[in-house]
Amino acid sequence: MSDPLLARERLDAADAPFLLAARLRAPGVRETPEHRHARGQLLGADRGLLSVGTGRGRWLVPASDAVWVPPHQPHSLRSHGAAFSGWSVYVAEAECAALPAQPCALAVSPLLREAVARAASWPAGASLGPAQARLAWVLIDEIALAAGGEDGGRLGLPMPQDPRLLRVAHALADAPDDPRGLAAWAGLAHLSERSLTRLFAAQTGYSLLQWRQRARLLRALERLAAGEAVTAVALACGYDSVSAFTAMFRRHLGAAPTRYLQGREDAAAD
Repeated sequence: MSDPLLARERLDAADAPFLLAARLRAPGVRETPEHRHARGQLLGADRGLLSVGTGRGRWLVPASDAVWVPPHQPHSLRSHGAAFSGWSVYVAEAECAALPAQPCALAVSPLLREAVARAASWPAGASLGPAQARLAWVLIDEIALAAGGEDGGRLGLPMPQDPRLLRVAHALADAPDDPRGLAAWAGLAHLSERSLTRLFAAQTGYSLLQWRQRARLLRALERLAAGEAVTAVALACGYDSVSAFTAMFRRHLGAAPTRYLQGREDAAAD
């Protein structure tokens, strides 16, 4: 599926409320190519995983998290799994002043989740009554509060901005099992090994090795959410054994691959 969650005409309507929300459950994978709109958007999943891409990076969003995309920021979306179950909140640009100016991932509090559910039930196209407007402002405050909290290990993959580094990053993101070493990647970027190491860490916050490990982790989560076997995922992500893959997974996420996603969904349902 590639249709927008809310029609562009409704998002852009001059008389549209300052906050709009929608939920959708549908079979199959949902994929929305890169686009932008004048409203800020908070998007998340009820179950499974979403990949959200922007020019500054990519986030993998489990059911306990969400991603904020500010107004006019190009972004894309893809779900992972047999069915899509997700939601979005759209905030008018004039009301985004206190919200992050850059895309970010955040934890979804119980209050934020319930406010989204209530806002998504409001009649389409109707003006907000006083009680609805108050709840809409609570929802916006909750976004600001969550975005200002600790990162908490959100599943992000920041992208470098230097075109030479981007060449390496895209190659690794597309094939995280690529076994090439630092010398080969430096050659691809037309940089010395020292320069590649220094610039990559400065622009992403991770060494090249750490970044590749995160790329592998995100790809593994996508494939696991789509129902692939752990052994197949481990090999596809460049690991020689399931035990090595499981050890990496536990080290980063604190649980075995077969338990992690279910744990996130259980936490979101509480």
